Amino acid sequence: MSIHQHVTDLATSAKQASASLANSPVSVRNAALQAIALQLKVSKTALLAANAEDLLSAKKKGLDLALIDRLELTDARIEAMLTSLSIVQALPDPIGGVEDLRAMASGIQVGKMRVPLGLIGIIYESRPNVTIDAASLCLKSGNAVLLRGGSEAIRSNLVLATCIKAGLTEAGLSEELVQVIDTTDRAAVSALVGLSGLVDMVVPRGGKGLIERVAAEATVPVLKHLDGICHLYIHSKADVSMATELTVNSKTHRYGTCNTMETLLVDAEVASMLPSIAAPLVAKGVELRGCEKTCAILSHACNPASEDDWVTEYLAPILAIKVVDDFEHAIKHISTFGSGHTDGIVTACHASAMHFLRAVDSSSVMVNTSTRFADGFEYGLGAEIGISTDKIHARGPVGLEGLTSQKYVVLGNGHTRH
Repeated sequence: MSIHQHVTDLATSAKQASASLANSPVSVRNAALQAIALQLKVSKTALLAANAEDLLSAKKKGLDLALIDRLELTDARIEAMLTSLSIVQALPDPIGGVEDLRAMASGIQVGKMRVPLGLIGIIYESRPNVTIDAASLCLKSGNAVLLRGGSEAIRSNLVLATCIKAGLTEAGLSEELVQVIDTTDRAAVSALVGLSGLVDMVVPRGGKGLIERVAAEATVPVLKHLDGICHLYIHSKADVSMATELTVNSKTHRYGTCNTMETLLVDAEVASMLPSIAAPLVAKGVELRGCEKTCAILSHACNPASEDDWVTEYLAPILAIKVVDDFEHAIKHISTFGSGHTDGIVTACHASAMHFLRAVDSSSVMVNTSTRFADGFEYGLGAEIGISTDKIHARGPVGLEGLTSQKYVVLGNGHTRH
């Protein structure tokens, strides 16, 4: 059987099962999530063993440290997966309710009902936790899901698939609702994104190359972001202690994530803060690449930045730093070089903070907080299917609501149009 036929068969099975899930009571969907969590606990030893094999193989292949970091499962990360399942289970049912019901002059009532999309394809690299996050969000929102994880995580993902299918069966739902593509052949990606009429939306999560490929080949709608070139702007009214703490956290909390700060902008009026901000970064092994003014202030602690540094998502202990003339120049830099993902300001000036929120056109805009908070879990979504920098359908961290659409419902009592 060809790869295309295999993926088509999996998608067909999932799509056929999706109607029963869309009409199921939330109690059944929640029971499935609870059963999956129990299976995950029971299978923890097998999961860690499979993950150890994946890690060993990844290191032998020379995969970069950011990918290996995303691939690794620890006790803490498994516990986070269990917590995510519990939180999604506790979230309100996102489908079936009627919103904005209004009486029209004609006598009819018009409202909107939130409904599942149908079958969602998720294509991702490295992170095995995405298998659980994606399955839980799709199931809770009434969607079937077709999962294609990276080849480097195949052993981990197959153990997780077993947990999910066992949980679905225990809850009385079809195990066909969640399909994990069990081949590492890259042709499976092309097959999945071309299943127009079967797959209702594709969400690629991974490196820029993967996302660009999916966007170019897909015949189904794609929810995506290409880069995470996130900025933190130290405003002229910033507190040096807060500026330092937020800079260090935004950059060093984790290097391999899309909400990690890659460029620090510092207002010329407070550029004297730079040595205080740079010291803890250098102590943590971060390479600093700065503009001419930055290098003049930091001297040997900083290397000269090139134009490419302003448009690079490092996913590594490297930080670009630029001294900007004022607020407007900071906004211009973000507009020119940013990716529309997450950008923040550090300031004690309320008016400037509000201006920044309006002026910066990104999916998450922050005031006096770390860029690392741009995350579905931190936003109370339970988990996220991904982060979208597109402006249609869903934007920012995408949770349950982003996996649904709305249909109009019209209520009458024998009304005819005149």
